[in-house]
Parts: sequence; structure tokens; C-alpha cells
Amino acid sequence: MLTPEVALSFFGIAVLLALTPGPDNLFVLMQSALWGRGSGMMVVLGLCTGLIGHTVAVTIGLAAIFATSATAFTILKLVGAAYLAYLAWGAFHAHAAVASNAKPQKRSKGQLYRRGIVMNLTNPKVSLFFLAFLPQFTSPDRGPVALQILSLGALFIVSTLIVFGAIAFFSGALGERMQRSQKAQRLLNRTAGAVFLGLAIKLAFVNR
Repeated sequence: MLTPEVALSFFGIAVLLALTPGPDNLFVLMQSALWGRGSGMMVVLGLCTGLIGHTVAVTIGLAAIFATSATAFTILKLVGAAYLAYLAWGAFHAHAAVASNAKPQKRSKGQLYRRGIVMNLTNPKVSLFFLAFLPQFTSPDRGPVALQILSLGALFIVSTLIVFGAIAFFSGALGERMQRSQKAQRLLNRTAGAVFLGLAIKLAFVNR
């Protein structure tokens, strides 16, 4: 099992990593700004669910496939890039509803939750990161390594939930204010589209 010292040091590092600007927290920021705090939290829960998948993949050795197979890595990253490009198209297209004074259609909680899962699971860099990062805090002297990895994954998920939850809360509050202005809403949609498109391009050209 993890010692308190190992757990505390790992949790501190995980919080710092969650605060570092990256695809996931940018994704949370833009989704929260577009749809509000509650919707942003559903995206966060989806991302955290995806992290469960990555943790299990490392535990059972599945993540190693993406470290050794260029084909598997490429397929997964292209699926993720295509999904982000689809979100970008939707964000850019949303300005027509604002221009016609129609209220933007709000996504359901289920849609946003699934969006977070897909966003996280289709990023092979997360699996590779977990594969390289989590084992550094394990030791056979402390018991089964698989249980230690699961514990570390749980701590990482908690840190992500705290940090990303704060991002969702504050960016959602700002987004809800911007929803009252058609010009601000149009700018927000275009910004979100640009962010999603940028993330798609970055993911499409990422290397192992």
C-alpha cells in the first residue's frame, strides 16, 4: 500500500500537473464557458471517468500497446483529432443561431459527460503519461504493484476533479454572463471553435 509520504507527494505533483495548461483543462474551460458551470462539471466527470480507463489500462498492461505499436497509437490519436474537429465545426456553426436571435441549444448532461470521456480516452498521450508516471511511485516492498497503481490513479483523479472543478466553476460563471450578449456569445463560440481546432491539429501531429 501507499505510505502517507508517497501519497502526499504524489497528490501535490498531480495538482500541479492538473494546473498546467493542456488539452484537458482548456477543454473544460471552453465547454464550461459555452454551457455553464453545471455542464462544465459533467465534462469534468467525463474526463475523470476516462482517467479510470487509463489507470486500468496501465494496471493490466494495455497501455503498453500504445507505447510499442505505432499503428494503435496513430489510430487512437486520429480518432481523437477527428472528434475535436467535429466539436470545432459545431462551435463555429453555432453563431448562426445567435445571429438569428435563437437561443443556443443546450447539450444534455449525458452528451457532455460522454464528450469528456471521449476527449480523454482518445488521447493516447494520457496512457503513455500514466504508463511512465505512475510506476515511479510504486515499490514491490509495499505490496502488490497493481493495487498501488490503482491507488495512485484514484489520487490523480481526485486532484483532477478538484482543479478542473474549480476551472468549470469560474469559467462557467463568466460564460453565463457572456450568454446575455449576442456579440459576446458569437465571440465565445468562435473562440471555442478555434481552441477545439487547435487541439485537434496538435493531437493529429503528436508523436509518441
